[in-house]
This record gives sequence, C-alpha cells and structure tokens, in this order.
Amino acid sequence: MIVRSKPNLLGILFSLKGSIAKRIALRSLLVTLLASVIVLVETLHPAYFSRVNATPFTLLGLSLSIFMSFRNNACYDRWWEGRKQLGQMIIEVRSLIRETQVLGDCRERSDLLRGVCGFAHGLIARLRHEDEARAIAPWMAVDGNHPNPPDSLLQTLGARFSELAQRSVISDWRYTQLETRLVGLSQVQAACERIKHTPLPFPYTLLLHRTIYLFCILLPFAMAEPLGWLTPVFTAIVSYTFFGLDEIGDDLEDPFGFDENDLPCNALLRTLEREVLAALGETDLPPALQPIDYVLN
Repeated sequence: MIVRSKPNLLGILFSLKGSIAKRIALRSLLVTLLASVIVLVETLHPAYFSRVNATPFTLLGLSLSIFMSFRNNACYDRWWEGRKQLGQMIIEVRSLIRETQVLGDCRERSDLLRGVCGFAHGLIARLRHEDEARAIAPWMAVDGNHPNPPDSLLQTLGARFSELAQRSVISDWRYTQLETRLVGLSQVQAACERIKHTPLPFPYTLLLHRTIYLFCILLPFAMAEPLGWLTPVFTAIVSYTFFGLDEIGDDLEDPFGFDENDLPCNALLRTLEREVLAALGETDLPPALQPIDYVLN
C-alpha cells in the first residue's frame, strides 16, 4: 500500500511509485502511434474522413465512463471489505489477549496466544497461495496435510479452551467469551476467502476491456479532421485515463497480493506479533514495518 503525503505539482506529474503509468505505457503508446498514422492518412486523403461524426463517440464515451465507475466501485468495495476484515482480525486477537489474562499458567497462555498469531500468518499465506503450514510452524505445530491449516488451528485452540473449562480453570462464561472470539476469527477467514475466490463475473470484465480498446482505437478517426495533429495528444490522454482506470480496478479486485496498491498484510501481521509478544512479557520485539520508498507491505 502506498503511504505518502499529498504530493506537490511536480510529484503529481512525475511520481511513478504506485502509479499504473508503467503498466499501461505500451498500450497507450501503441494507440497514440495509431492516432498519428490516422492523422497522416487524413492529411493526405481528407475525403476519407469527411463523413465521420464525433457524436457516437461522445455517447459511447459517456456510457463507458459510467460503466467503468460501476466496476471500479465494485473493485474498491472488495479492497475496503478486505481491509475491514483484517482490522476485525486485529480486534479479535486483542480481545483474546485481554480475556486470557485470567489464565494463571503463563505457559498455557503463551501457547494459546502464539497459536492465534499462527492463525493470522496462516490465513495471509492461504490468501496468497503460499505454504500455510510453513507460515504457521514458527508459532504452533499444525498438521501440514490438513486441507485448511488455519481452521485446523482454530479447532485446536477451541479444544484447548473446552479442556480448560472442563477442568474449571476458566468459568463457563469465560469459555463462551473465548469461543466467541474464535468464531469471529473463523468469520474473518470465511469473508477473506469469499473475496479471494469470488472475482467479478468474467463477462462483465471482458465486455469492459473490449469496449475500452474499441473506443481508444476508433476515437482518432473522429478526431483527426477537426483536431489535426492534436489528435495523438488527446488520444494519449483518453487512453491513459481509460486504460489506467481499468488497471486500477484489476489491482483492487484482489487486495491480498504483493502489488504496490494491495493491503499491507505483512505490516498488519507484524502489528499482531508485537502485541502478542508484548502481552507475553517479551521486551525484544520485532520492529514495526515502515514504508520503503512509500510502499508499506
């Protein structure tokens, strides 16, 4: 995730970190070159363009803008929902830290809290298609052959809480509270998996991609006669806008990856690590992650 103050005018014009300009540069350049060729043909053979009217492109551009706004809003909603779910995970872990203070056995509490931290690492690894058991291993032993190691870990923690209640180490009310926190973590996992494994409908995205390319390719035909050699300039601006919005939507659709604009999952995990270890009395805490070249991951 990009973390920086609002840039000045020069920063707005020339900043590339977090920008999609590099990824769409080739497409915009090809469309601009095509526009230059079309203007050259119009200059040599103006009769070919005498009947081309810009009105259909105005209507198509307006419709395309509305269509893109709906898609980008849907993609941003996925990004924001992912951030809310990871925030909810932090809330549940902090609540567990408070509610396990009643445990007199420091070793027992340490195992439980480290297990919760392992769940967070396993969930992020699952969302990134990484080795979940390997991510959990530094915090708690888990069955690497289980199809869902993070959920397996929650089952183990639930069994430990149940055992503590049966031994009267914690009251039934306390057990209910602790179990509620595990349910909350399970809900977070289910919501994040829903975002990860349910992309926007492909025909919806495909239609938008095709329409953008058709619009940017055909637009110079309507602009060549009235604008002349200004046509490539305006074509470059329009293609940058439409290709850029399309690329931003692709970025936001999957918020758990490693792109510059994705959620800072590693930083959130480090926050959990520090708070869990501090609750266990450790003073040599890993440093909080800071943005590197404006990117916090």
